[in-house]
Amino acid sequence: MSASVLTYDESTETSRARFSDYVELTKPRISLMVMVSVAITAIVARHGQPDFLAIVHALVGTLLTAGSASAMNQWMERDLDKVMPRTKNRPLPAGRISSLQVMVLVITSFVVGAGYLAVMVNPLTAGLSILTWVIYIAFYTPMKTKTPLNTAVGAISGALPILMGWAAVEGSWTDARWAALFLVMFFWQFPHFMAIAYLYRKQYSEAGMKMWTVVDPSQRRSGIEAVVGALAVLPVSLATIGSIPDSGVQLVIVFGLGVFQLVCAIRYCMNANDTTARKLLRASLIYLPLVLFTLLSMPMAG
Repeated sequence: MSASVLTYDESTETSRARFSDYVELTKPRISLMVMVSVAITAIVARHGQPDFLAIVHALVGTLLTAGSASAMNQWMERDLDKVMPRTKNRPLPAGRISSLQVMVLVITSFVVGAGYLAVMVNPLTAGLSILTWVIYIAFYTPMKTKTPLNTAVGAISGALPILMGWAAVEGSWTDARWAALFLVMFFWQFPHFMAIAYLYRKQYSEAGMKMWTVVDPSQRRSGIEAVVGALAVLPVSLATIGSIPDSGVQLVIVFGLGVFQLVCAIRYCMNANDTTARKLLRASLIYLPLVLFTLLSMPMAG
């Protein structure tokens, strides 16, 4: 009897470990950020009067397609991940999950997710999810070993979930806030990823990834891109609030967060080192969620 209990316990532990590996393939932190972007945009698009059912359906489909893209990205970079200490223990390079199992997950979650969005939300949202997947996998991922311009392409796929959230609740495309939100997400990624690229520049170099922090040892280009991105975010973030009345507090908060991030970017640009890069990374991680949640506190229009 004790032997059967031991076998059952071992089987349960193995199942949990396997489930954990599948979850890791989907990069849950990135998927969560994508889902938050979709949800908040959908609420902002309806001026604080959200269509909760549409948002829930959008989040289900988004979770599936985003997870598919992340798993496909890890499959494509499995050999590179073996080289870098920060990624060598991922399920694929560590050999805990086979390539076939990953591809089954990729195809199933992509087809089901895109189909779910098309049926339960609308075809435009499904189309945008497919476009995001294609840019991330067919362009951004292979470009990482070819050109430092990969960051700009990756920023496009990173910002497209904003449009998915807007489309999910059929927001008015004559309302320029959708463009402002898209640009906030697009430009924010430059200071954020330049900080990450600096901190892991040695690992990226060993893996053959062409980041600006790798190809330009002076760090002048990565510093300039961080500053330009942080600077560009300032006006477009204010445009997300626009002329909505009684929004003075939100304007001050959003502008203050932007200035804080810009100061950290300038310090990194002037003197790139581990300390300034970490401060810039923290500033970017503070900036985006606080700006998005500040938008939720906006007074309802009309």
